[in-house]
Amino acid sequence: MKKTRPNLNESGIPVVLVVDDNEQNLELIQAYLEDVECRCLAAFSGAEAMKIIREKKPDLVLLDVMMPEMSGFEVCRQVRSDPAIKHIPIIMVTALNEFGDIQRGIDCGTDDFLSKPVNRWELIARVKTMLKLKHLSDKLDRTLAYLDQLEKETRPGG
Repeated sequence: MKKTRPNLNESGIPVVLVVDDNEQNLELIQAYLEDVECRCLAAFSGAEAMKIIREKKPDLVLLDVMMPEMSGFEVCRQVRSDPAIKHIPIIMVTALNEFGDIQRGIDCGTDDFLSKPVNRWELIARVKTMLKLKHLSDKLDRTLAYLDQLEKETRPGG
């Protein structure tokens, strides 16, 4: 029976992708994440984010909403429409605070929001919570796959 590993890098540390077209914002969030056991990847555009998400399959995406060419809303929609990556949690980081913007984010599939300017402790708490949920979800998926395999092996004629 084939055992699957969680979607972590070789060291077993979760991977967080930080996406922001503003280098200062990106560096600030990465600095805050130094207090979280994770490895950070960075993207400066929606297109670059999609490439990294498809190739690296991070455990969490922190996604700026307002970016040129491809907004965070569009990135979120594309992630949610792709079966191979739709399970990756997304926290939108935004200066937008109108109810319509929040509804738009929910409609495109975001899991949570953080408002700019980002509060360090709120960021850390939400990232830790999302990574814990992702870990438990991955573990549940592996357990269900294992049980399904056991069921197939123990069926008569299976």
